Amino acid sequence: MLKKGAQTSSYGTAHKARNILITQPKPESEKSPYFELARKYSIELTFHPFIRLDPIPAREFRRQKIDIVSFSAVIFTSRNAIDHFFRTSDEMKITISQDTKYFCITEAVALYLQKFILYRKRKVFYGADGTNKSMFDVINKHKENEKFLYVCSENQQDNDIVNWLKNNHCGFQLGFMYRSVSNNVKEIMDEREFDMICFFTPSGVRSLFDNYPAFTQNGTLIGAFGNNTIKAIEEAGLNVQVKAPAPQTPSMIAALDHFLSEKNKK
Repeated sequence: MLKKGAQTSSYGTAHKARNILITQPKPESEKSPYFELARKYSIELTFHPFIRLDPIPAREFRRQKIDIVSFSAVIFTSRNAIDHFFRTSDEMKITISQDTKYFCITEAVALYLQKFILYRKRKVFYGADGTNKSMFDVINKHKENEKFLYVCSENQQDNDIVNWLKNNHCGFQLGFMYRSVSNNVKEIMDEREFDMICFFTPSGVRSLFDNYPAFTQNGTLIGAFGNNTIKAIEEAGLNVQVKAPAPQTPSMIAALDHFLSEKNKK
């Protein structure tokens, strides 16, 4: 809990993670693995998004001078990117070619494309374990003949992906179709104590410090998804106890499951 007006964390040392703050919206389905995890370990999960994604309208996107139909392949690292890609295309009255290839960070992101395309008739690829490297392995097999559009946030693109595309001489361009904005998180963090906070984007980490500029960890456990998120947390002077994705823990849920299982053995 953070007292009103306080600038640093008052959390004590967390021996066990009983109360966990997930910095994302609450899942709509009660069958979500998050709720199964809560029942399995008798823990309490609180969901509160630390950021919101504001769309960049088509009239503003046009200033980037990107011809969407000229790209033969699109890179997606989130469902949000997919939503905004097809929103932007609709606003610009663009029809996406059925020959377009889609390269996704995970199978879950790839399957989300079914909301917008006839999945089996399109060419969809995804990494084997949810890491950038596994996605790069897939892209590497196709890079010679493709021109890639990497759909991302105006202030949250993955530098590892950008650098890999540059270093491997891929034809690509960044397409900024949305931007992340910090939410007010004091309403939830002033209200109660959390043993662990799980972050999913560098923008989520930035939101924490936008709300609490002098935040200190002080025993709070930190979970992080993605290399850039981990980097942002460490650059902020915090330590990460739960990291994903990894070969054995491709998702935050899997990483939490492993962490809590190991904690319960002690």
